[in-house]
Amino acid sequence: MADGKNPDAPKPEELKGRRLGRILVKVGKVSREQVQEALDLQSQQRRPIGQLLVELGYITEQDVKDALAAQAGMTSTSDVGELDKSVIQYLPAETVQAYQVMPLAYDEATKTLTIALKSADNFRAVDDLQLLFGFKIKTVVMPPKKVDELIEKYYSTSQETLETLIGDMAKDAEGLDIDANASVDLEVLVQMSEDNKVKRLLNLVLMQAIKDKASDIHLEPFETEFKMRYRVDGVLYEMVPPPKNLAWAITSRVKVMANLDIAERRLPQDGRIELVVGGSPVDLRVSVLPTIFGESVVMRVLDRGNVSLDLEKVGLRGDDLEVVRQLMGKPNGIVLVTGPTGSGKTTTLYAALSELNEETEKILTAEDPVEYDIDGMVQVQTNAEVGLTFARALRSFLRQDPDIIFVGEIRDLETGKIAVESALTGHLVFSTLHTNDAPSTIARLLDLGIENFLVTGTVEGIIAQRLVRRICTHCKEEFVPNEEQLMELQLAPEDVEGRVFFRGGGCEYCNHSGYKGRLALFEILVMDDELREMVMRNASSLELSIEARKRGMRTLRQSGLLAVYDGITTLEEVVRETILDEE
Repeated sequence: MADGKNPDAPKPEELKGRRLGRILVKVGKVSREQVQEALDLQSQQRRPIGQLLVELGYITEQDVKDALAAQAGMTSTSDVGELDKSVIQYLPAETVQAYQVMPLAYDEATKTLTIALKSADNFRAVDDLQLLFGFKIKTVVMPPKKVDELIEKYYSTSQETLETLIGDMAKDAEGLDIDANASVDLEVLVQMSEDNKVKRLLNLVLMQAIKDKASDIHLEPFETEFKMRYRVDGVLYEMVPPPKNLAWAITSRVKVMANLDIAERRLPQDGRIELVVGGSPVDLRVSVLPTIFGESVVMRVLDRGNVSLDLEKVGLRGDDLEVVRQLMGKPNGIVLVTGPTGSGKTTTLYAALSELNEETEKILTAEDPVEYDIDGMVQVQTNAEVGLTFARALRSFLRQDPDIIFVGEIRDLETGKIAVESALTGHLVFSTLHTNDAPSTIARLLDLGIENFLVTGTVEGIIAQRLVRRICTHCKEEFVPNEEQLMELQLAPEDVEGRVFFRGGGCEYCNHSGYKGRLALFEILVMDDELREMVMRNASSLELSIEARKRGMRTLRQSGLLAVYDGITTLEEVVRETILDEE
């Protein structure tokens, strides 16, 4: 079994699915008596039989790996001889490094790529490579050290970059000109999407975006070019653009991976691609939108292994954290988190729900989409196409005996009324709204048509938030802001006397932007009797804001200034993300 060269060795199909001890006997590594000895030990110690046989000195760790490979129907080998160097064109270096696999051979007739795995249980690599490249994958298990040696030998000088690949593709695409609105045969579209260079290009884009912790990848057709951009820390950066005439091939490949209809180019489509990159699960939410110059594709990257669902790490200052935990501890009522799209509302709410996620609490969520799968919470994906709206899900929740309810967004009067009803019947309800600040959220609820006595009777607190970029710690440097920069935040030179300001100089680590990572700014309005009285009198958002600040509410801009004084972010970021406090 070790080399696959012994003519008397059992065939892989004879070993697949058998018990590990039986496989080891079949390939002559141990005797039946030795397996029985290990089984007797196992009945006392409840440990894997392979581990026990190694400890007894009958076999090696590699023997166990070979047997596990056979159990999974794979062959094992320790030597493949000299490889045909052309095989490395089928998998880019980034993919090989991310999945820790090595391509060994490619069969053009059957479109089958043979790869070496370090372990038989790396089945996600097989699934992902089939999805990313469309090959049939045949696997061989090889000692990890040997796989590393092969990767070093064949890939050390072949670091393909986006620039070199796009340069090659531009030469290949010369003379190929397809009108975005022309009719194209389905077979041609499929053929274009199966092109190996297109697959490698998309793979490089995905790997680079995930490595740089991008939140979105944009593929955009224009009249004379096809742009590729990705968003890092809230800012879009442009990649090297591929040839315009390859737009169809690239968008078709994404649609194939997301299981969308590649023949449909007149209607918007939504799909998802699930991958495991470098051991972390990554979800790509795909949105395809028809435009006058072709299809625009946006992929939202949800790196589930990278998100921090810890309330102490979302950026709340000590006093704010205490207030939020007091709101979370309420027996019933509504707690709202507000802000524009991409301001981190969902992450803050997930962090709060994770902290509340105890065996004694039944938590139900209605989301569009479910972004993070959290064990212990019952999560529902809404689907307006079949009538499963937030309102309908919320109404059903009340018959599911919940303690805590999270509804993704209060979008209409029906959802708002059921959220109010849930709060009045003894449930703690969390939700989001799109408003500029905390006080204006009250006006938004009233605009939806919810009576002011219901708002005052149920809303316990409103948390407004924004995300600002953090100064890169690798190129952080002191600087003295000029008067104009201070004026943008209504600061006079005497207001900041003795304070030290920082900015990022720009380095390789932060892509020369001066920023790396993001920080949330918070504005927390806690409803009390005085504020409720004002809502009943139909007080304006400005009046509520002035009163709340008198009562200790820190505005988004004030939170931003504190972050600037702490040397975490810059004046420009605070000006960009917060509105001027009105007096």
